[in-house]
Amino acid sequence: MIRILLVEDQSMVRQGLKMIIEQDEEFSVIGEAENGREAIAFLENHAVDVVLMDVRMPVMNGLEAAHKIKQRWPEIKIIILTTFNDEEYALQAFKDGVSGFLLKTADGPKLIHSIRSSINGGISIHEQVAAKVMPKLLQKPAAPPANLPLTPRELEITKMVGQGKTNKEISAELYLSIGTVKNHLTQILDKLELRDRTQLAIFAVKNNII
Repeated sequence: MIRILLVEDQSMVRQGLKMIIEQDEEFSVIGEAENGREAIAFLENHAVDVVLMDVRMPVMNGLEAAHKIKQRWPEIKIIILTTFNDEEYALQAFKDGVSGFLLKTADGPKLIHSIRSSINGGISIHEQVAAKVMPKLLQKPAAPPANLPLTPRELEITKMVGQGKTNKEISAELYLSIGTVKNHLTQILDKLELRDRTQLAIFAVKNNII
């Protein structure tokens, strides 16, 4: 069972999201919060797999909360769900390690897909947001840095993460066990001093590794 925390200051929106999410038998909304501070307080006492969170909320907004959550619980996946198609919000969110950035105009199947993708190590971004964010991410050097401290295998895995592939997909393509892929990713993150695979994906794009 995938345990989900909803963080949204409007009760009716939370209830609507809960109804959509729990149509999937593998998902369970185990908690709700009205702002980032309440979300962090909930996480201190409950195990959660995915946080689905609004950006603009009173007391503590979604971006500040995402930053604090990823610092304390890096294994938790965060998907930002917002009405604001703002590339600066999206860039900051991905910098802090979120696994998705969706507009509230997204339909139910897309939301379900994004939650499942985040659990598998994938990254989701709404098409309208991607159209604004990708040009900034693609402002990169013409070739990868020559002094990257990565082995050929680690560079190959970094490239595949930048292409948005999950651990399972990387495992199948490289004929490695998922555990081996995870071990490689741990080494890569340590060498590059990055926090998670979201930062690694952005690093791969910016440095022309893909």
